[in-house]
Amino acid sequence: MNMSFVRDIGIDLGTASVLVYVQGKGVVLREPSVVAIDKTTGRLLKVGTEARRMLGRTPGNIVALRPLRDGVISDYDMTERMLREFIRKVAPVRLFKPRVVICVPSGITEVEERAVIDAGIQAGARKVYLIEEPVAAAIGAGIDIAQPEGHLVVDIGGGTTDVAVISLSGVVESTSIKIAGDQFDEAVIRYIRRKHNVLIGQRTAEELKISIGCVFPRPEEQTVEVTGHDQMTGLPRVISVSSSEMIEAFEEPAQRIVDAIHGVLERTPPELVADISTNGIVMTGGGSLVWGFDQLVESHTGIETHVADDAISCVAYGTGKSLESIREMQDGTMNLSRRKQMNS
Repeated sequence: MNMSFVRDIGIDLGTASVLVYVQGKGVVLREPSVVAIDKTTGRLLKVGTEARRMLGRTPGNIVALRPLRDGVISDYDMTERMLREFIRKVAPVRLFKPRVVICVPSGITEVEERAVIDAGIQAGARKVYLIEEPVAAAIGAGIDIAQPEGHLVVDIGGGTTDVAVISLSGVVESTSIKIAGDQFDEAVIRYIRRKHNVLIGQRTAEELKISIGCVFPRPEEQTVEVTGHDQMTGLPRVISVSSSEMIEAFEEPAQRIVDAIHGVLERTPPELVADISTNGIVMTGGGSLVWGFDQLVESHTGIETHVADDAISCVAYGTGKSLESIREMQDGTMNLSRRKQMNS
């Protein structure tokens, strides 16, 4: 049976978006992790970008929902249906099912791992392997993880931030916290409600975060006008929001991420800490693009910090590159990052 034309697939299954990497082609799909269904019939209407446009704008019988929360599956059935649609988009005609590597947060439990594997198999994979986000992020950022030296990766996604020290292709010390891009959006909503008595939607909050959001003082102040619900009158109201207000809004979630990095460094063996202070800290994921995050981390740790090129796609590239090592996998290996323990 000639399997050479079956292309293996790598999937970065994120809380906010799904990126799909096809072997030999690179990242071919990048869509929000949103599904829209008709409540009365249970029919899947839209997936990804088209479904995201419906968030907060649907009539009674249509619901747009995000099947993943905090990096893990919260709605199994919907995740499986979403995965099936995405796999079908990138691999329409199939005689043989592809092998799939799916990326998961480092703090995932065995039950949650099983759910991801099962969803992948149900969605049409021949075999599913898992890889931990920080390991995939490190590979995608171009770090040679096979070397016996320490690297610190901070991956800030939509639902989780993973901080991990990687050496010899495995995770030496890590933590995964449920503070990431989504919590930054919520912090903006809370702050504007508290300070201006105006309620804004999640998409508006995200746009604010991307346009003027920052966690470190900008060289010059920036302001943006947004429209929301005045909570006193219930009518639309336009307010002006400044970048220094965004620092205030983001203070708490940003500090939690810095504390998580600190905690991992404290638990890391001294030799590896010495490596990290030479190699620096690498930040990946969409959340790391909030202005000044690298400067904030550097000012707190004293270690040179930089955001990886194409930070959003790092994990997907790394997941894709890990497909090359599937051939060396022993059967029964599930989590590529933990293969040492399993193969010994």
